[in-house]
Amino acid sequence: MPPHWLGAALLSCVLAVPPDVVAQAQTLVLKGGSVYATPEATPISDSVIVTSAGLITVVGRAGEVQIPSDARVIDCTGKTIVAGFWNSHVHFTQAAWKNAGSAQAAPLQEHMQEMLTRWGFTTVWDVGSHPDDSLPLRRRVNAGEILGPTIYLAGNVFPKDGHPAYLPAELQLPMAATPEQAAQWARIYMQLGLDGLKLFTGVYKGEDKPVVNMDVAIARAAVDVAHELGRPVFAHPQNSSGLETVIAAGVNVMAHTTPQQRGYTPAQLARFKEQNVALSPTLSLYAKIPAPPELIARLVDNVIGQLKSFSENGGRVLFGTDVGYTQLYDTTLEYELMRRAMSERQILASLTTNPAQYFKAAKKGRVEKEFDADLVVLDGDPLADVTNLARVAYTIRAGKVIYQKQ
Repeated sequence: MPPHWLGAALLSCVLAVPPDVVAQAQTLVLKGGSVYATPEATPISDSVIVTSAGLITVVGRAGEVQIPSDARVIDCTGKTIVAGFWNSHVHFTQAAWKNAGSAQAAPLQEHMQEMLTRWGFTTVWDVGSHPDDSLPLRRRVNAGEILGPTIYLAGNVFPKDGHPAYLPAELQLPMAATPEQAAQWARIYMQLGLDGLKLFTGVYKGEDKPVVNMDVAIARAAVDVAHELGRPVFAHPQNSSGLETVIAAGVNVMAHTTPQQRGYTPAQLARFKEQNVALSPTLSLYAKIPAPPELIARLVDNVIGQLKSFSENGGRVLFGTDVGYTQLYDTTLEYELMRRAMSERQILASLTTNPAQYFKAAKKGRVEKEFDADLVVLDGDPLADVTNLARVAYTIRAGKVIYQKQ
C-alpha cells in the first residue's frame, strides 16, 4: 500500500505546454540580441525574435522582421539569447513547498525564482518529492498562478532497508523487497500522473556502513512498467554494483556520477553508449560536502573524470544540480566544473538540445520558428565564458516572462 502522502494526489501528467499558460502568453519581441539557435550554430547578430501564443513565430535580423504593433518589445542589445534551460535533477522537497496546493502564491513564486527561474530554467525534472505537494504545485504553475517552469515528476523506489543516511529517519519511504512490490510502486506512480521513475540502485547508509544496492530483478520489474508506458527511468547509483544494475535493468538516466570510484570501465562505457544511457553529473554536489579539502578534491577529480570519459564516448549529458536537496542555487560552480570536462557548446547542449531530444520534447531546445517560446536572455556570450550561462537577464516560458533581473 502507498504511504499516506500519496493518498490525495490524483492529477494527470503534463507532457506539453498546457492551454492555460499558452492562453496567457502575450505577443513578445526580443530585439537586438545575438541568438544561438542551437549550441552548434553561428550566432545571428542584431536579431529579432517574435513569439505569439506560446510559440516562436519569427527569427530574423533587425530590418527584415515586421514587429507587431501590440507586442511587448524587450531590448536585448548587447545580450545573448538561447533556448530555455532544462535542469534534469531537482527536488521540490524543501519546507517552502509544503502544502503547495493551498499556500499563498507569492512566497512560492519567490522561492521558485530563487531556486530555478532566475537561473534560466524553463523545464525541470523533479526526481523525488511528495506528490501531495509537487502535483498541486505543477497545477498552479500551469494555471499561471505561480510563475515557474514546465515540471516533470518522477516517483522514487528504494531497496529494502535502503533508507539513506541523509534523509530523516522518520520519513516513510517507498521500498521494494520483491519485483512484485517494485512493479506495484511503478504502477501507483503512473496512475497518479507522474512522468517517470527514479530507482535508488545504491543507497548510502553512512560512513563505514555498507551500501545497500537494489537487486537487478527488482529494478527491472519497475523499469518494465515504466517503459511499457513510454516513461523514462532515472537511477541513483552509489558504486560499481549500482552502475551494473543500471545497465542490466535498462535504466535510462544516471542521476549522479559516483564519486567514490575513479572512472567508468571501458565495458561500462560501451554498454552506456549501446543502451543510450544518459548522465546528469551533479558535480557541484560533491564540491560542497562537509569534508577535508583533500578529500573533496579527490572526489571532484573522480566525477569530472567520469563526465569527461562519458562525454568523449558519445554519451548524452543532461545538466542537473540536485537543487532542492542542495541549497546551492547559483549554477556558476556547476558550469565551471563541467568546463573541465566539456566544451562550452557541449554544456549549452546539456541544457537545451540534449534533454529536449532525449525526452522527446519535439518543440523545445532550439530557437527556431514554430518551437516553444522557451528562451533565456543572457548578459554575456556563454561561448566566450561559460559562467555567462548563470548571468540571466530574462527567463521566458511559452512566450511569457517568468523572471526578469531587477
